[in-house]
Amino acid sequence: MTAAIQQATPADIADLRQLYYAVYGPHYPTALGTDPAEMSRLIQDPHTLWLVARCHRTGALAGSAAVHGEPGSRIGRLEGLAVHPDQRGSGLAGQLTEAVCAGTLDAGELDSVYATVRTVSARPQRVVARNGFRPLGILPNAVDLSSRESLALYARHSPGVLDRRVPVTEVPASLMPLLRTAEAGLGISYADARPTPPLPAAPGPAPRRLEMIEAPAFVRRRFKEHFPDTGRWFYPLHTPNILLTPDDGGFEVYAYLNRTGGYCALVTAHPDPAAAAGWLEPVTRTLTRAGAGYVEALVPLEHHAALSAFAAQGFIAGALYPAMRRDGDGFHDYVVMSRTAEHIDFRGLVVDPPLRPFLDSYVSAWASTHLPVREVAS
Repeated sequence: MTAAIQQATPADIADLRQLYYAVYGPHYPTALGTDPAEMSRLIQDPHTLWLVARCHRTGALAGSAAVHGEPGSRIGRLEGLAVHPDQRGSGLAGQLTEAVCAGTLDAGELDSVYATVRTVSARPQRVVARNGFRPLGILPNAVDLSSRESLALYARHSPGVLDRRVPVTEVPASLMPLLRTAEAGLGISYADARPTPPLPAAPGPAPRRLEMIEAPAFVRRRFKEHFPDTGRWFYPLHTPNILLTPDDGGFEVYAYLNRTGGYCALVTAHPDPAAAAGWLEPVTRTLTRAGAGYVEALVPLEHHAALSAFAAQGFIAGALYPAMRRDGDGFHDYVVMSRTAEHIDFRGLVVDPPLRPFLDSYVSAWASTHLPVREVAS
């Protein structure tokens, strides 16, 4: 197909909504493809590059892709990649992916771009892989579309970024299989990372009620009051819309909850994440009751105590994002820790060979966490 790729405009919104409906049906979980006001805001956002492809002959909208960034961050998210069912196999998805990366990553505006990719077929994985993205891990049960689906995490880095990672000297031993998988798949090294036992879990809370405040504008204002400096928190492209706090107000946990997609991202806690470490279990239960079948947290690889705390509450490291955050001349690695309240069924999963070792690593970690150790009687 011969298509003209150009920047999206507000005049494209009606056609874009029809495109996303044709590709995903009524279950697309993000405002990018469903909410005209949010779509207009993103199209005009200076930190977002949104491109569309139109058929030269008919002018019909055939595809769409965007890289969304945010002020003060040099990481972007590839999202909204969609090609009309009539144009599948035309190579248009790859053209759009390369075009948005060229306009952001290759232009020097970003250090890395990541994508969460569906695993119902190998096609989405191959599209991003052909355009320089490499697998970083599995996010099991990450989103509810027509049914609960697992996603794969992929990223593409600017040249030289992976060579400037800040070394980590100590990690929980349970993370070593994931690190070894990343070494083999990405050509990076964790030779200096010493595996050590997890730190003792924080004591559980005394019986107190946990409140969930779901008032997005209020939560955003309060979050910005507590965290005016992004150096005290880092969860790119996730703005909290709920907070959880006990009766005495001893801490506040900020999170982004997407009820449509049935998932939640834990962003940070005030006055310090350690204040809420012993509350991870009731926090997760509260979010599950609110409709989050999948809860994740992004944890710095060098934060041994935080990684241990999440692991103690059944969170499993499914993905590793190396060189995710710039800090001066160096870059810090992050781990995606997740927990799902729903049955994981990988039988329908389709994974390309480069992603397979990450799936195997997750399955091994899940078994180590949830299956009892068998004792052999002599």
